[in-house]
Amino acid sequence: MLVLAALVLLADQISKFWALSALSGGEGITVIPQLIQLRLLLNSGAAFSIGEGATWVFTLTTAAAVAVILYVGRRLRSTAWTVVLGTLLGGAISHLLDRLFRAPGFAQGHVVDFIDYGGLFVGNVADIALTGSCALLLLLSLRGVPLGIVADKGNPSA
Repeated sequence: MLVLAALVLLADQISKFWALSALSGGEGITVIPQLIQLRLLLNSGAAFSIGEGATWVFTLTTAAAVAVILYVGRRLRSTAWTVVLGTLLGGAISHLLDRLFRAPGFAQGHVVDFIDYGGLFVGNVADIALTGSCALLLLLSLRGVPLGIVADKGNPSA
């Protein structure tokens, strides 16, 4: 789980570094005409820039999600759930790092978005990982796939 999370985190942060250096002049790069363009957007809100004035709420919520994923993930024995939680963890940590350490300040930073999906929304690699893992989480839940958590030695009911 941690290796997958690290890979997602690295891919997202490297792509954001590239976007900040290559797209900061305001120009866009068309990848697929009318569908995908690369353009820089610094997002203080959540998806679709919702809640732009409440960046600190997203920082706290993301930190709590990271803590829960780490807690649950330390006892996982299901490969499918390990993939889901590892991917979620990587995307969440990457967004948390943006919120904590990017401008305009600590715990109020803006997430670097740069993949424009035909004007519908602009996202990043972490968003792709988060969306994909949430879809898989929903699928696993609907199919009743158990987490496969191993009980703690001191707490057999865990």
